[in-house]
Amino acid sequence: MKKTAGRFSICAAFTAMCAVAAAAQVPQVVSARMVLATDAVHAGAPAQAAVVAEVASGYHINDHHPTLDYLIPTEVKLDPSSKLSVDKLVYPKGELKSFAFSDTQLSVYQGKVTVGILLNVAKGTPSGDYALRGKFAYQACNDHACLPPASVPVSLAVKVVARNVRLKPVDPQTFARIKFE
Repeated sequence: MKKTAGRFSICAAFTAMCAVAAAAQVPQVVSARMVLATDAVHAGAPAQAAVVAEVASGYHINDHHPTLDYLIPTEVKLDPSSKLSVDKLVYPKGELKSFAFSDTQLSVYQGKVTVGILLNVAKGTPSGDYALRGKFAYQACNDHACLPPASVPVSLAVKVVARNVRLKPVDPQTFARIKFE
């Protein structure tokens, strides 16, 4: 009996180690960062930001409004605060692609994906540095298989300045592509 219990313990430990090793081998195929349209913001005024994600070559992620109901959408999930809240998220339109595993073309994102964020900076917010945190959630797939759903943490340092301080644009090319209306 002791010999069988010992073998069982060794098998259980080996199985657990294999599961950990397999989980560690899931590639990270999406990176994401958050950017602000200006070098600072004013209290009581809207501000533009964006999550810029890069999907590794050979992979795609589903559109925010996936073609099929069972597909997992791409989503930006941000944690609002009393000083910074999200008024609107602007997702890009996906691109219809054909894949061997589906008879239906799927709306997906590949390469660079930019999600616009219209922020509301609360009136009366004192000048200073604030943080907006959240995650970029997605499911990445290649032509043959999908990886488990995942997310990448994103954060943004937001500097609130007095109304008389002029704001300077940052990365205008990124924000020119976003239709906030």
